Amino acid sequence: MTGNPTFNRRAFLKLSAAAGLTGMAGVTTATPGRSPGPKENEVLVGVSKAAGSPRRVVEEHLPGKARVVHENKTLGYVAVEFPDEASDEASENFISAITSRKHVKYAERNATHEALYTTNDPQYGSQYAPQQVNADVAWDTTLGSSNVTIAVVDQGVKYDHPDLSAQFGTDKGYDFVDTDDDPYPDVLADEYHGTHVAGIAAGTTDNDEGIGGISNSSLLSGRALSESGSGSTSDIADAIEWAADNGADVINLSLGGGGYTSTMKNAVSYATQQGSLVVAAAGNDGRRNVSYPAAYSECVAISALDPDGSLANYSNYGPEIDLAAPGTNVLSCWTTSTEYKEISGTSMATPVVSGVAGLALAQYDMSPADLRSHLKNTAVDIGLKDTEQGAGRVDAANAVETQPGGGGGSGGSSTTSTVDDSLTSSSDSDCWSYAWEYSSPSQVVVDLSGPSDADFDLYVDEGSGQCPTTNNYDYRSWSTDSTEQIVIDNPDTSTDLTVLVDSYSGSGSYTVTITETQ
Repeated sequence: MTGNPTFNRRAFLKLSAAAGLTGMAGVTTATPGRSPGPKENEVLVGVSKAAGSPRRVVEEHLPGKARVVHENKTLGYVAVEFPDEASDEASENFISAITSRKHVKYAERNATHEALYTTNDPQYGSQYAPQQVNADVAWDTTLGSSNVTIAVVDQGVKYDHPDLSAQFGTDKGYDFVDTDDDPYPDVLADEYHGTHVAGIAAGTTDNDEGIGGISNSSLLSGRALSESGSGSTSDIADAIEWAADNGADVINLSLGGGGYTSTMKNAVSYATQQGSLVVAAAGNDGRRNVSYPAAYSECVAISALDPDGSLANYSNYGPEIDLAAPGTNVLSCWTTSTEYKEISGTSMATPVVSGVAGLALAQYDMSPADLRSHLKNTAVDIGLKDTEQGAGRVDAANAVETQPGGGGGSGGSSTTSTVDDSLTSSSDSDCWSYAWEYSSPSQVVVDLSGPSDADFDLYVDEGSGQCPTTNNYDYRSWSTDSTEQIVIDNPDTSTDLTVLVDSYSGSGSYTVTITETQ
């Protein structure tokens, strides 16, 4: 064992593994004829990296006229399409059967996600969102940097808009709806959401044109929602992976719906590990129920505020909320001759935070975990409940004027501990206990790095002192490879943190890294 002595082996467990019987790197081209947008007749099947090709594993067990129409080797899944005449029972039977096969980690419907906005009558007037988050004060320090990239995974973006063209380079992005390298909207009158979001985050400031976006960051467009404003889990997950692989520092997800899916969870986890901060909209149902993907622990979940600073009546809320930002009647870029328009939603609040993140990264070099903590440490308490505002309203001036580690939180210092060991087969698991360095850390990040030819998973318990198991845990990172991460905000330090490393398949050495931030 190497590393900090706060790690202790709780037990060397010989457990039966949870395995049953069993620019576009990693994303293969969809089968010709695959329809854009929602794909309600598809099932996504996740396959362990230890098995090699996901397509080969799944194709051996396809029923009837079902076929594999898409493969993502990086995220380790395939999409299986059932014919239109097939019953729901047929796909449910397939899900039940395929999950009992060797190397198959999950099977789930290719859920549909929607752009999270609420339209209202056209309103024209002065912007208020940049002023509410003190972006105008931050601009005295920096307007942002083209070296920082914000990826907008959404509808297509009108990248030749006069307030956006300067923020796009030669590579405008990728269209995952139509599978081509031009993410421009198909129908400008209908497909405005991505353009509006992009303008909030990074509409060009100080250019004598239209509005001022929060930051002058570079933009990438990952078109994953159709002109109807909806898209499939697979298209969105592929776009997230693509954005991370193409150097996005921030990935904006102003979308939601479809509930928890392993495919989307693995995508946001992958992006975080690649160095992208994923910022996501809480949802517009006006209830205590933060939508996915915002509810994943890897994402920064954003609630929406009215111009007076109160929680918008449409905004979802709950313990997963990290930050609040203005989302009602936000003026931004439009796709028609109107050029600018106000609309409302947590979709609009989310790129405000993405833009502030871009400003902060123009000043300081930070990892996604550090940036997330920095934005929360420098947020302003506006008197709402924690479930409504999280750490508070994001504040651009504080974010660029405050050195990371010295924010408005409890200090911002961090400590890191590591432990190295190995697993010999799919029947092996190690459990570790970790003694806290800080009495009240604001965040703990648990990282697992294992062999590339195996599939190791990570499980964490807090507050119980008991080793987690593959069936009983507080947090799980369960991707199709051996690179895993769990992020816990405001962890329970009443007992040691317990960590289980489990071999789903394969053997080899691994490293667990735990980072506490005050």
